[in-house]
Amino acid sequence: MGDYFQNGVITTFHDLSGHPPTYLEEDLTAWSNDQPISLVIPALYSEFEGPAMPMIISELEKISYLNEVIIGLDNADAEQFNLVRKHCRNLEPHCRIVWNDGPGMTEIRKDLMTQGLAPVERGKGSNIWFAMGYFLASKRGQILALHDADILSYRGEMLTRLLYPVANPNFNYEFCKGYYFRADSSGFYGRVSRLLVAPLLKALRQEMGANEFVDYLESFRFPLAGEFALHKGIVQNLQIPSDWGLEIGVLADVFEALSPNQVCQVDIANSYNHKHQDVSENDPSKGLHRMATDISKLIFAKLSAETGQMQPVFFNNLTETYKGVAADLVESYSHNAEMNGYPIDNQQEMALVDLFSRVIIKEGEVQVSKLKEPSLIPSWSVINKTIPEISERLRETVDAENLD
Repeated sequence: MGDYFQNGVITTFHDLSGHPPTYLEEDLTAWSNDQPISLVIPALYSEFEGPAMPMIISELEKISYLNEVIIGLDNADAEQFNLVRKHCRNLEPHCRIVWNDGPGMTEIRKDLMTQGLAPVERGKGSNIWFAMGYFLASKRGQILALHDADILSYRGEMLTRLLYPVANPNFNYEFCKGYYFRADSSGFYGRVSRLLVAPLLKALRQEMGANEFVDYLESFRFPLAGEFALHKGIVQNLQIPSDWGLEIGVLADVFEALSPNQVCQVDIANSYNHKHQDVSENDPSKGLHRMATDISKLIFAKLSAETGQMQPVFFNNLTETYKGVAADLVESYSHNAEMNGYPIDNQQEMALVDLFSRVIIKEGEVQVSKLKEPSLIPSWSVINKTIPEISERLRETVDAENLD
């Protein structure tokens, strides 16, 4: 059962009916004549070998309001690229695969690198950035939605609900973030959101006092959700991270670009299941360990630039406060799980809290010493001012590879 409670500084759209939103899709189809809608899906080739992407494509084939589908494809050779094209043949006329390992995109990346403008590492951030570049160059869409390629519980109404607030001409929203409940028979997921981001933001508020950016991030029910929709004008000015700080980085840019009454979040699914990351306790370059590192680094860099409060004693106090807040939340999660019939292992939960507390201390030291700043990819507005012909070259490359 939904609720209509509004908290924080942004608007929350709840799922109050529980019925398939047929009328929402009809509205989007009508509105898309004036504001065409595009969709970006960053994907690995391996996701086409599992159940998720074939099901996602099957659902998208039923949707009438999309003018363009852009799939950013990583880790694919020529044969695999052509197989993905076949998978997507029923999404024509405007389905494009951005083949990031193909010869055309490789040359574009090299040329950007020579001027220090390319993403510093391959990954989801780089994938999305090039797909957004194609979206801007194709000029087929005014509104862009983005979601992941590994959603095992995907339904078309997820996309419909995500897009509705920004596509509705009677609303004022320029950016919408999706949220959902993440659990399966083995227990609660959303571990980095629940056990790092939520208690860290509460701890920051306690240690720093009132802060608009912290209040804004706390307003999101699932700040690490990979699903969002936004208007074209925001896309061209995004400076997104190339690492696991992507979702927080997008929210940070939106915070700078828009007022809170232009930002919203929407309940897009009663349940949501996708592939889960390993913890990787002993290797900070992988899994939840890497995610926690990149997310903490970005939050601290943003707050340090704003406040200048980031000194060693601050991070020592912050870590202790975080531990206390996180322990209280672990107890709350445990009680909630028990009442709703989900298993939960408090020992494992507290082990993650311990790992994340060490990440906070380490990234605090990095921030104080300014050893490493977040790796932000330049916005496409900057790219186009520096290399005016690059967007058209990107469009021609992608179109030629897809129409060959």
